[in-house]
Amino acid sequence: MSAPDARRAAVLGHPIAHSLSPRLHRAAYAALGLGGWSYDAHDVTEDELAAFVAGLSDEWAGLSLTMPLKHAVLPLLDHVEPLAQVVGAVNTVLPQGTGRARTLVGANTDVYGLVTALGEGLGPRPDGDDAARPVGSALVLGAGATAASTLAALAELGCPTPVVLVRSMARAGGLMRAAHRMGVEPSFRSLDEAAALLPRADVVVSTLPPHAADGLAADLATAPAGVLLDVAYDPRPTALQAAWARLGGTTVGGERMLLHQAAEQVRLMTGRTAPVDAMDAALEDALTA
Repeated sequence: MSAPDARRAAVLGHPIAHSLSPRLHRAAYAALGLGGWSYDAHDVTEDELAAFVAGLSDEWAGLSLTMPLKHAVLPLLDHVEPLAQVVGAVNTVLPQGTGRARTLVGANTDVYGLVTALGEGLGPRPDGDDAARPVGSALVLGAGATAASTLAALAELGCPTPVVLVRSMARAGGLMRAAHRMGVEPSFRSLDEAAALLPRADVVVSTLPPHAADGLAADLATAPAGVLLDVAYDPRPTALQAAWARLGGTTVGGERMLLHQAAEQVRLMTGRTAPVDAMDAALEDALTA
């Protein structure tokens, strides 16, 4: 499938200045020879999102969305792909068609990014299959939009019954509804139990904001048995990653999820296989600059 000579794409969010998405997507366009393509970052609030989406012209190939827009965009779309619908979060908008016939399709590549990043830590199946080793038990820290994508990713990896650790059950309603739509059955417990529970799980995914797990890192004293993916990547490593690795556990940085979800976005927007190696090199340059 050939891509048009000149197209636009962008990442939207608030705040957005920290986003590494432009580095990733621009590196992909350069490696693919898409010299006429551009990718920018726009600071857009929830209140401003409808006007921005309504103003998209035919040259737009897609949008990447970060918080707080992954939920807010849902009523603005003509079609939401099933995975994004059940998760309740769209991080990719794909304009289809032109003019009055154009429709806006919502997709979720966060689940793909999580599955692929976790696969790097889990390693292949013992039977030699390239698929990631299945997950028997898992813990999820936090109850936001990324936690919902994490439930879908864990189900894909064979664990539909993870334990979700939250600060407040009153704020977990959205995640509970998402779990019901997905047909998964997580149990919910207090984040105060984390230090005792983390070392026993095959997989732990922290979806907490940067530094929110620092106190937990200080309390971690038992050698962990499984793989930790901390979606935060600033600082790198996070305090939780550093403590986990110091005790002999396997860690996967949140930048790996960022890389793989962006690669899937590139595939959806351009119709080309994403040049993951080129994107990975650009990401590493950005993180070590």
